[in-house]
Amino acid sequence: MLWALALTGVAVSAAAVALAYASDGLVDPGIRSALLVWVVLPYVLAGLVAWWRRPESRFGPLMVAVGFTIFLSGLQFSNAPLAYTFGMVFDILPSVLFLHVCLAFPGGRLELPEERWLVGAGYFAAVVLQIVKMLLGAGGPDNLIAIVTEPAVANTVEDVQLLSLAAICLAGIPLLLSPRRARTRPLPPWARLLVDSFALGLVSIALLFVAGSFGWESFQTIQRIAYIVIGLSPVAFAIGLLSARLARANLGDLLVELHADPTPEELPGLFARALRDPTLELAYWLPEFETWADLEGNPVELPDADSGRATTLIERDGTRLAALVHTGSLTDERELLDAVSAAAGIALENGRLHADLRARLLELRGSRQRVVEAGQEERKRLERNLHDGAQQRLVALSLDLRMLEKRLGDDPEARALVDQARSEIAMSLDELRDIARGLHPAVLTGYGLGVALESLVARAPLPVTLTVTVDGRLDEPVEVAAYYVVSESLANIGKHAQASTATVTAVRSDDELVVEIVDDGVGGADTEGGSGLRGLADRVEALDGRLRVWTPRGGGTRVRAELPCA
Repeated sequence: MLWALALTGVAVSAAAVALAYASDGLVDPGIRSALLVWVVLPYVLAGLVAWWRRPESRFGPLMVAVGFTIFLSGLQFSNAPLAYTFGMVFDILPSVLFLHVCLAFPGGRLELPEERWLVGAGYFAAVVLQIVKMLLGAGGPDNLIAIVTEPAVANTVEDVQLLSLAAICLAGIPLLLSPRRARTRPLPPWARLLVDSFALGLVSIALLFVAGSFGWESFQTIQRIAYIVIGLSPVAFAIGLLSARLARANLGDLLVELHADPTPEELPGLFARALRDPTLELAYWLPEFETWADLEGNPVELPDADSGRATTLIERDGTRLAALVHTGSLTDERELLDAVSAAAGIALENGRLHADLRARLLELRGSRQRVVEAGQEERKRLERNLHDGAQQRLVALSLDLRMLEKRLGDDPEARALVDQARSEIAMSLDELRDIARGLHPAVLTGYGLGVALESLVARAPLPVTLTVTVDGRLDEPVEVAAYYVVSESLANIGKHAQASTATVTAVRSDDELVVEIVDDGVGGADTEGGSGLRGLADRVEALDGRLRVWTPRGGGTRVRAELPCA
């Protein structure tokens, strides 16, 4: 069928040339026939190609209809009254069909209500008003369907028809270029040339109708320009087809690049070039988490249908691997998408494994941070319980013993027992305070890191030089981690280092808090087997920080914690 239509289009173009040369009413039959061929043949052939590539779309048939109706309107150049009348009926219809093609691009359907109303009004003006005008005798004696001869009324109807169609064409331009329409049907870069040619064609048609209504002397020149401009759209469409064909040719380059075993970071760029979409994103499917993620393991939400973006799933052996998130216009190039997806299957397996590993690391990091936070909350609870429970009861017991001591009189033995009991209570209170302070430093919550570190240094078993350069308060997890790094380090120095002095510094630099503890002891600290340093490392790394320890034998020990505090 398509081949038959193509041959018919060629025959129609030849017939248009013959018709123009045979007409008695044309001054320049050569120019007229050339313009007819310039418009008729490209629209028919381009429409047939579009019809063949997308049989389900109406865009191809609409383009074919534009070409054939332009030929039918050219029948009014005939010397035969019947052909003249038939051609006059179709005189204005090609302009509305052109508007229909413009607003239906690329899917072939008028998707917005405003588009349907505008095109419907155009068909009414081009068909109904045209027949009314002809019934009133427009077109002269060769008009076979004239009922009466009312030239004045026919001219009025014609003015209304032409000016209304000019307004309709101009109203179609903002609809063609509107952002709302772009979100509904986003276009690839090559299609912008076609849309621009559509807009220019609508302007030329509107200008032609205004010139015809007001009888401008330049009407014939404007008409020829309009034919030339309208004929540019099939050329722009052919450029788009060539661009798509070149894109498919780029698949060979993609296969060569994939064969070179690119890194997962390079894959999105390769696919973006192959699909000519610089906005392309790559999302990996993580079956264990049942979610989509980027290469860093961060969750990714696939776009909604009305977002102007589209998703193409990539599978291998029935297993979902990844998804290409791209501009919605690429859905019209299904063969290209399928080819890129097939080529990407093997390469994306490595990328998916990489994303899965990063997601597991993120989950592990989050889990470790939650464990640290839960432990810290439990420490707070225990510290409150000790302070509000055991310590208060011991203080109350000490007060009761003091009241009892006053009642004992001068019994020295009883007083000695009471004094011993009070001494034991005082020692128990000191131990409980040390335990509570080790569980959670209340001074840190109340006064900040500087004061808390001063209290640690004051209780240290050796002379310690403290330097704190921190303005204001930091996030509680950062302050707690820094406090425990210093606390555990000073405790280790007192137990194992055999040091005479130590220094503690806490400096905030940009978005990082750096804490260092240096002693002049014997060094050789156990950084692997000891649970203390390992626990500190877990606490610091849970905040995306880093803990480093230098402990050469005989050279002292240096502990450095780097904590992000943005």
